[in-house]
Amino acid sequence: MTRDDTGPQSASAIPLELLHTPPPKERADAARNRAAMLEAAARLFAEQGVEAVSMDQVAAAAGVGKGTLFRRFGDKSGLAAALLDARERVLQKAILHGPPPLGPGAPADERLTAFIDAYFDYLLEHLALIRMSETAAPGARYRIGAYRFWHRHVAILLGATPDPEQTAHALLASLAAEHVAALLPELGEQRIRAGLLRLAHAAMPCPSP
Repeated sequence: MTRDDTGPQSASAIPLELLHTPPPKERADAARNRAAMLEAAARLFAEQGVEAVSMDQVAAAAGVGKGTLFRRFGDKSGLAAALLDARERVLQKAILHGPPPLGPGAPADERLTAFIDAYFDYLLEHLALIRMSETAAPGARYRIGAYRFWHRHVAILLGATPDPEQTAHALLASLAAEHVAALLPELGEQRIRAGLLRLAHAAMPCPSP
């Protein structure tokens, strides 16, 4: 999902489908360079860990100048964001058009728990990259276009609650990469997942008698 500097509060006015935008077209040579840089970054991150890899190493492995890499991605967090883009789109497409309960056609409470479960899987698979993209600068997480999508989706599902937007932010805060990374060694994946699902269940209004 495209990154930008729009604050999360504006997402409430934007239809969910418009937050799932296709990547812009680019010249063939630019596309080749971008692919080479992302391939090199993905390989080096997998081999050495995100924190250990420098932009110089990525540029050398991709066969491009360091200036080209910096102009295209800005810094290592920009590389992380670009690598996450395709992975985010898979989950976003499943939310918009996939089968229920993650996709349309199931009750809101079932869709919410399906989203929490699916997002947690995605987070665990790409934890280091997501953590880097979310902590690149103070408040970076809330300026990520993908966050606007997740927040809008959760707020829609929480539409029957007194303040869906605030509740969506509160629920998503428990899925912040920095938060989950800090808790994993102590609590483990199963306890964190179970707690997240309990939070999602508690966030939904009780059915009328």
